[in-house]
Amino acid sequence: MHDDVFACRWCGSTACTTVLDLGAQPPSDVFPRAGAGEPVASYPLSMVVCGRCGLAQLAHDPTEADEPRGLEPRALVEQAHAAVDAVARAGLLAAAPRVAEYDSPHGGSWRSLLVGRGCVDVTGQAGYADVVVDVFGLMHEADQRAAVRARTERLAPGGVLLVQYHPLTTIVEQGQWNALRHGHMAYYSTRALTGMLAGHGLVAESAWTFPLYGGTVLLAARRGGTAGPSVRELLAADDARGVLGPELAAGLQGIASAAAARLRGWLCDQRRGGRRVLGYGAASRAVPLLVAAGIMPDLLRAVADGSAAKWGRLIPGVDIPIISPAELCAARPDAVLLFVPDLLDEVRRALPEVEAGGGRWVLAEAEPRPVPPQAH
Repeated sequence: MHDDVFACRWCGSTACTTVLDLGAQPPSDVFPRAGAGEPVASYPLSMVVCGRCGLAQLAHDPTEADEPRGLEPRALVEQAHAAVDAVARAGLLAAAPRVAEYDSPHGGSWRSLLVGRGCVDVTGQAGYADVVVDVFGLMHEADQRAAVRARTERLAPGGVLLVQYHPLTTIVEQGQWNALRHGHMAYYSTRALTGMLAGHGLVAESAWTFPLYGGTVLLAARRGGTAGPSVRELLAADDARGVLGPELAAGLQGIASAAAARLRGWLCDQRRGGRRVLGYGAASRAVPLLVAAGIMPDLLRAVADGSAAKWGRLIPGVDIPIISPAELCAARPDAVLLFVPDLLDEVRRALPEVEAGGGRWVLAEAEPRPVPPQAH
C-alpha cells in the first residue's frame, strides 16, 4: 500500500510503500514510574521505503524522546575502540586533526579516544573540522537532508566524514524487525546512504564492518573521493539484494508476527512447567517485541536492567516492572530472557549467580534460544 501523505525524509517523494506495520505502539524510550499512574499513549509505528531514493524510514512520528540514560554496554565501548583503531590505521587521524562529533542517544562516543590519539576536539565550537564523526546519530534526525547537509558543511577542505550505521540488510537478514521504533527515523542500506552523501558532494571511499548489533558498517567519505574496494563490495552486495525496492524489507512483517508468536508460546510453556522466568535488558528494542507478543507480568514477572535510572519503572505498554540485577539474582530464576544479545558475555561475567543457581540465559531474538551452560 502507498502512503500518499507521508513525504520521504530525504527526497520528499510521497511514493512511499509500507513494508512493516506494528500497529499502535507506545514510545519505546518512555518508561513510566511504577505506581505513579502515568498514562503512556500509543502511536502508529510503521516503516516505509521511498520509491524514488530507496531510503527505508520511519513513517509519521509525533513522539518526543525521553529515555532514562542507560549504561553503555561493554560491546559498544569495545566497538568504539576497534573503529578508532581502524580509522587511525587508515591514516585519517594524522597531523592532529580537528574533530567534531554528533552525539547519539545510543552513546558510544569516540571523543575521548580521539583526543587520546592527539586529535583536537572542536565539538560544540564554530568553524570547520577535519574529521566529523557520527556514530548511530544520523538515524535519529527527522529531516535527513538537513542533517546530512549540516555534517557536510562542517567539513574543512579535504576533511572526512565518518558515519556508522546499522544496515538495512543486517536488520532484514537477521530478522531484527524490532529495530523499528519511534525516534529511529532512517534505516540505511549502503546504496541509499552513499546516494544521500553524493547528493551533498561526498564520495564514500572506505568501509569497515563490525559485529556489533549483528553487523554494523562505518563509512569514510570526502569531497572528490573515489570509492575503494571495500565500498564497491558493499554496494555490489546491496544491488544483488535489491535494497532500493520495497521487496527486501517487506519480509519483516511476517518475521515480526512469527517472532511474537514464538515468544508468547515459549513463555506460556514455561509457565505451564512451573518455571520462573525473568528478563534482562529494558532496552527500547524490547518494547515492540513485548507489546506485539502481548507479554504481561503474568508471563514475565520483571525485567532487570543495569541502569539505576530505570529501576522502579515499567516497560511501556505491558507494565512489566524494571528491577535491579541484584533483585534478579535474588529471585533465583530458572531462565532469564536476554533482550540485548550483545550483552551476553558482559552479563554472564557480572551475574554468575544466575547460572550458579541453576538458571539459564535465553536469547530473546529472533526466537527464544537457551544459551549452553559455560564449561568449568
